[in-house]
Amino acid sequence: MNLFLVFWFTLSVLCDVFGQIFFKLGADRLAVPSSFALLGGALAVLSSPWLLAGLLVYAVETIVWIRILSDVPLSIAYPIASLNFLGVTLASATILRERVGRPQWLGASLVTLGVAIVAGSA
Repeated sequence: MNLFLVFWFTLSVLCDVFGQIFFKLGADRLAVPSSFALLGGALAVLSSPWLLAGLLVYAVETIVWIRILSDVPLSIAYPIASLNFLGVTLASATILRERVGRPQWLGASLVTLGVAIVAGSA
C-alpha cells in the first residue's frame, strides 16, 4: 500500500473517531424526552454544536471514503477501516475519560491484528 493511501485511510479513521467523540459529547448534553420523537430529535440535533460537528466530520469522511474506494477493493478497504475500533477505544479512554476494561482492549487489539493481516495481503 502506498503512502498516499495510508494518508487517506488515516484521515478516514480519524474522521470516524472524532465523529464518534463529537456524537457522544452531543448525546450527553442532549435535552430530549425519552420518547425522542422524530421532529423533536431532529431539532435537538440541529441545535447541538457537538452533534453538528459530528455530522460535518462524517460528511468529510464520506468524501474521503469514496476516494479510498476508487483505488482499493471494498474487501480490503472495509477491514482496514476497522482501525476505528482501536481509535475510538483510545479516544474514549483519553478524551472522554471513560473506563475501558481489559475485554475492550483485547477486542480492539484483535481487530487491529486482523487489520494488519488484511493490509499485509493488499
